[in-house]
Amino acid sequence: MARLTILEFPDPRLRTRAVAVEKFDGALQRLIADMLETMYAAPGIGLAATQVNVHRALLVMDTSQEKNQPQVYINPELLSRDGLEVSEEGCLSVPNFFEQVERPARVRVRAQNPDGSVFERDLEGLDAVCLQHEMDHLAGKLFVDYLSSLKRERIRRRLEKEQKERREHPGAAPASPARSAARVI
Repeated sequence: MARLTILEFPDPRLRTRAVAVEKFDGALQRLIADMLETMYAAPGIGLAATQVNVHRALLVMDTSQEKNQPQVYINPELLSRDGLEVSEEGCLSVPNFFEQVERPARVRVRAQNPDGSVFERDLEGLDAVCLQHEMDHLAGKLFVDYLSSLKRERIRRRLEKEQKERREHPGAAPASPARSAARVI
């Protein structure tokens, strides 16, 4: 397994729409394992293939406290949405920023397992938020797109400044998260 590089906003590759996964082979299994390792190490609770510059419709997540219940969704599609919920979201591709985002509270999803078999699942709470957040990545959308243009621009400028500082001073310690990393999607 290998840790993958997570793209950061405003990298234009994050705006690429994912295409369907068609081959369920060993390469896909390795990618899933690498994505899970990357997500856990980040640490985060969800990761879309788009975030690691692989533009395939694949996401992984684990919202369990123990971080021992990985979920894999390949070619996910939402079948239904119900209710509305506002929750604080963070993102591995938008490090150290947390904002309130409104999303459907409950969803039904159809997806494929790593072996290609199809399943459907009802999700609510953090699972529903995480799934929708990662599915947005597969569509080239980020949680900052739900914010005002002023907030989004402020975040973009600050991240560009931090990225420049990291390039100029590669050994410097990264900024510490403003909130618990356990909720970073």
